[in-house]
Amino acid sequence: MSNRTVLITGCSSGIGRATAQAFLDEEWRVYATARDPADVEQLGDAGCETGTLDVTDPDDVERVVDRMIEEDGRVDALVNNAGYGQHGPLEDVDDDRFHRQFDVNVFGPHRLVRAVLPHMRDREAGTVVNVSSVAGRLAAPGMGAYAATKHALEGYSDALRLEVEPFDVDVSVVQPGPVETSFRDRVDDELDRLDRTDAYDDVYGFQEDAALFGADSPLAVPPAAVAEAVVEAAVSPDPQPRYVVGQVAQLCLWARYLPDPVFDRVFGLVRRVAT
Repeated sequence: MSNRTVLITGCSSGIGRATAQAFLDEEWRVYATARDPADVEQLGDAGCETGTLDVTDPDDVERVVDRMIEEDGRVDALVNNAGYGQHGPLEDVDDDRFHRQFDVNVFGPHRLVRAVLPHMRDREAGTVVNVSSVAGRLAAPGMGAYAATKHALEGYSDALRLEVEPFDVDVSVVQPGPVETSFRDRVDDELDRLDRTDAYDDVYGFQEDAALFGADSPLAVPPAAVAEAVVEAAVSPDPQPRYVVGQVAQLCLWARYLPDPVFDRVFGLVRRVAT
């Protein structure tokens, strides 16, 4: 087995689980983490080191990184994958839910980055891979809170990449579109908890019936495709700043070059058709 090590958050299912397996296949020493240790037991059986990690808990972050340094003396790659989607019209997303969305999707990765960077800088080697989304470049109605966190993560990653380049530390962003995971299940749960404003019935309808963007979409990619991009970023001596995964993601990223009034009209038509 290689002595290269990777810390991955959000490994309970989907992209995180596939990424852990992909790094195992490359013979890395994999620290696969999740909030519930029972969710990563199978990864432990497969050969991963597993641990409990809630990215909103600074003590959890410190404990896991300290464990890696104690056991291996290095962190070669950090994969910030943990996250969820708080969808719904922004007027209906209260302060607590909005704060929680940022705490998990933005402050969580920041806590991990601050914990591993001193070790990467000391060794003058390492890669940070932040799993973003096409929503980090293109916002849609009913996805404002989630898109805001992913836009923030994109800007964060751009600044971080330039800051750590002198220390031979790399930073990449992976941007998938729809993926065959249970991500939408959490989205639906969060939508159901909102106190709905009737004026946004069409936005809720779009969110609940936008099959094109869900796991069942014929254009959705398997989690392994996202994992492949993450591993490529980690093993490359000169990784790309961004890896776009899937046809929908690529099309949406091209669409952001449309003038705003044109994009608004196009999306308005899509919204009406979808509802």
